[in-house]
Amino acid sequence: MYFDSHAHYNDERFDEDRDALLKDIHEKGVGYIINVGADMPSSRESIVLAEEYPFIYAVVGVHPHEVDEMTLTDLEELEEMTMHPKVVGIGEIGLDFYYNHSTEENQLKWFKMQLELAKKLDLPVSIHSRDACQLTFDTIVASGVKEGVIHCFSGSHELAKEYVKRGFYIGIGGSLTFKNARKAVEVVEHIPLDKILIETDCPYLTPVPHRGKRNDSSYLSYVIQKIAEIKGITEEEVAKVTMENTKRLFRIEK
Repeated sequence: MYFDSHAHYNDERFDEDRDALLKDIHEKGVGYIINVGADMPSSRESIVLAEEYPFIYAVVGVHPHEVDEMTLTDLEELEEMTMHPKVVGIGEIGLDFYYNHSTEENQLKWFKMQLELAKKLDLPVSIHSRDACQLTFDTIVASGVKEGVIHCFSGSHELAKEYVKRGFYIGIGGSLTFKNARKAVEVVEHIPLDKILIETDCPYLTPVPHRGKRNDSSYLSYVIQKIAEIKGITEEEVAKVTMENTKRLFRIEK
């Protein structure tokens, strides 16, 4: 069974068949899913999904693209959301300088404040980082947060090792199967399996051979297959260890 550590089933692309898809997901090898918020509405929706499906857990937070609209009231609401028994982390939070949907100043401000919230509540974080690798790392280190996953990791294997030294996990998804995935392959080669989480980021980042279609958790099989190939181990071992890793990080005991 697989544990999808990062999904967005609240996305409108699932509106037509969400329930049918999720009701059949166990038959496709998926045991658990973390549904991750990207703004206040999707964080609320993640909790609704976690209430409806026993195998879904919620992570709540505001993505760097959305922080220009964020307020202190939102931060207070996020803290209230974490009181829900199925909320297991803060995210996805971080820095994204590839796009300019939010100012760099606001991104850094709200990243720091959401990290402070995670530290205060002793919750792991799900980190989004694009074109801001070193600043993301430095900000996390300065915050004192010691648990989390760098979702869809796009940095060097050297940086991945620095995160692992500090207790973080590395999120590996469909982009590992892409032709230009040299850096991701190097990360998988250099990072121990017990520090890797698998993810879809669905409906995005669909792995080869389904690239371009809507992603879902059943396609984790392609990510697992690629990790097993790179590390020279069985797919069963990859599935088992990454399941254990995700449960450990998010303190899920079932």
